[in-house]
Amino acid sequence: MVVVAWMAPPLLPAVIGTFLAIGITGLVYRHLTLGWVAWLLMSGLSLEMTLSDLIGPEAFQITIAAVKGGEIGLVLLTMVRKGLAWDKFNPAQGFGAIAAMGMMAGIHPNLTAADMARSLLGSATPFLLFYCVPPAGWAVAMLRAVCFVPAVSVLLGLLLDLSGVRPLFVDSGGARLAALGHPAFLAGVCLPAIYATLLRWLGTGSPHAALLLGVNLTILVLTGARAPTAYALLVIAASLVLAPSTAIPRTRGLVMVAAGIFAVPILLVLGESFSSLRLFTVLGNEAGNLSGRELLWTAIEAAADQAPWFGWGLGAGNVIIPHDGQIAQLLRTWAAHNEYLRMRVEGGAIGLALLILLFVLWAAAHTRRLPPLERLVMRLVLLAFAAHAVTDNVLISTPACVFFAFTAAVFAEARLKVR
Repeated sequence: MVVVAWMAPPLLPAVIGTFLAIGITGLVYRHLTLGWVAWLLMSGLSLEMTLSDLIGPEAFQITIAAVKGGEIGLVLLTMVRKGLAWDKFNPAQGFGAIAAMGMMAGIHPNLTAADMARSLLGSATPFLLFYCVPPAGWAVAMLRAVCFVPAVSVLLGLLLDLSGVRPLFVDSGGARLAALGHPAFLAGVCLPAIYATLLRWLGTGSPHAALLLGVNLTILVLTGARAPTAYALLVIAASLVLAPSTAIPRTRGLVMVAAGIFAVPILLVLGESFSSLRLFTVLGNEAGNLSGRELLWTAIEAAADQAPWFGWGLGAGNVIIPHDGQIAQLLRTWAAHNEYLRMRVEGGAIGLALLILLFVLWAAAHTRRLPPLERLVMRLVLLAFAAHAVTDNVLISTPACVFFAFTAAVFAEARLKVR
């Protein structure tokens, strides 16, 4: 580097960056599990939101690219060190097929081949993890880490709030907990954290797991996200009633579910005292409000009807709504907030049917090999995920990386139990 600094000073930053990248890659290669946990934390904290607010909008896409690029790099390192695993129904294959169909049938005029390639990479990345053999201890470390991500985000967000750098709560139809990211993103990360703590609690009866489950549920409620909260509560209630071989006696589970059902109307009445919180505001006055999604859906459905069989190409969901148009300016988004509709406009009826079929076969193949408790809970979790996809971007946002990392960890740990 001394020679470079003397003979070619402009090249010095690139040389330093290259050596740093090589050093970090070598360190992660030797400590794969630590690297995965660090990546999980970075993904779950939704730093793209914080950096976008502090630096500028350009930081948003750069941070998302870093998160997904980091996962791809970890997958490659894990494959090199531990080997490959074939995942025959992996949904990534469906995204690849939709991209290929788009190239053959024609893509949307506002969509470029580069846009489609980026969309393919972003859509497939969360599922690449299932093609590699995880190192020993990886599943346990990942499941423990995912349980604490929401709390870490809130604590760091609180520090920024107390420092006057960035508020912990945002006003969006009422106060919503954002922590380091966005309320919707924080809610998306809370779900795998809740499911991970639920599995641990049902499996061990640990009071610490029960406490952490309560903390994650509280954070989820404070985000004001209606659908994620409803699905989380449904999964917990159904697991308590139906799950076999749990450390929680069935009678106690039934009592807890009954108490929860009776508590709902009481909480709604008490919620009038906390009407500034978005969840109580919406439930009390606008329970059926879709937060403007109907404006997005109308335009996207019209575009989907113009290419009903093969769609407009992977990534077209991001170009249907003009980014500088009235709808995007009003809602501050142009994403579909409905994965079924997004895949219909991108892959048509054929692409949508193919992707749904792959998801169903993939989920059935993996959960069939799980022990009874994990099998039931994970099937409930994946059903809730499928329902959640009707109103949110559950496949393309960074919380999807956390959710499928959690799913992969459950599958990997369960395989060890079965053996």
